[in-house]
Amino acid sequence: MTAAAVRPTTLIPRPRAAADSAPVPAELAAPRDPSAGRAAAYQRVLHQLVRRELRLLSDLAAWASPDDGERIETLTRHSELISRVLLHHHAVEREAVWPALLRAVPRNREDEVRAAVVEWTDRCARMDHLLRDLTTAARQWEVARTDPARESFATACAVLAVTVETQTADEEAVLLPLLDRYLHADDWAAIAHSSHCKLSGREQLLVLGLALEDSCAGDRARLLGGLSPSARVAWRLHGRRNYRAAVVKLRGAPPAS
Repeated sequence: MTAAAVRPTTLIPRPRAAADSAPVPAELAAPRDPSAGRAAAYQRVLHQLVRRELRLLSDLAAWASPDDGERIETLTRHSELISRVLLHHHAVEREAVWPALLRAVPRNREDEVRAAVVEWTDRCARMDHLLRDLTTAARQWEVARTDPARESFATACAVLAVTVETQTADEEAVLLPLLDRYLHADDWAAIAHSSHCKLSGREQLLVLGLALEDSCAGDRARLLGGLSPSARVAWRLHGRRNYRAAVVKLRGAPPAS
């Protein structure tokens, strides 16, 4: 099946209007350091990316020919990339972000925040198990090339999409406001500097494009401003073009922006 034969999906996102002037919850209104909110902004952008891509993968797989080897490879390779990004994200949160937050919160909130982190840890452990189930379903479809194998892959994507939607909504309501308010900007800078997902240069630029796709103006500025000069040049010279080509191949339609 060629890219042009893929049914265009209504789930392809449209860019959000700049949201920086939207009403801000009181908990977010006064971070201790103006740059401290970057940690929570990064989390929200990553969550948004993963939610969208899992929903799209489920939709696209449901319409794919079960024995089209090229199409199977396109979809399963993309699911593998999204899984690696999310597993790495969870590892960084577990090993660095939440410990830094627990060190930063006032003593009178330690028990409350620790309980929220413990709940997050349990839920993300279950989510990581679902991510590994998705990897298994992808490999089975690659080998079997049957309707049941395709349906198992699409179902695994759909189950993960719902799970991620629920868990990240709770995380954004409970934990991210605490990052905005209490996490030291220097702590976040150190975490961001030391925590790198093992992706190829091409994969990194693809993930950047996916993150930029329907981000608000402020998040776009933060993402691009955080790139090294060489990465900005790479994005401008070939990253944007390669990202667009990858999205057309995957979805049968160009990206929303």
